Amino acid sequence: PAVREAVTWSSPFFGVEGQGWFLGIHVFTRYVKVAFFNGASLKPPPPGASKQARVRYYDIYEGAFDEKQFTVWVKQATKFPGEKM
Repeated sequence: PAVREAVTWSSPFFGVEGQGWFLGIHVFTRYVKVAFFNGASLKPPPPGASKQARVRYYDIYEGAFDEKQFTVWVKQATKFPGEKM
């Protein structure tokens, strides 16, 4: 309930007031890329690596979405300090 949303650089970002942004979404032609800004701390971490050590990605393709795992990651991500932008 304390999650807030904003659109920056044409992409939605989600965060917790006073903690920063924990998740960003970018839509491509064939998939949706979800960036967990403190994703390396999630258990298990999302599979997509980043040039930034803490950031992990989860790419969602049509017909291949693990809703249960995604929900676990989002709930965990709200507990960690977010990214200040």
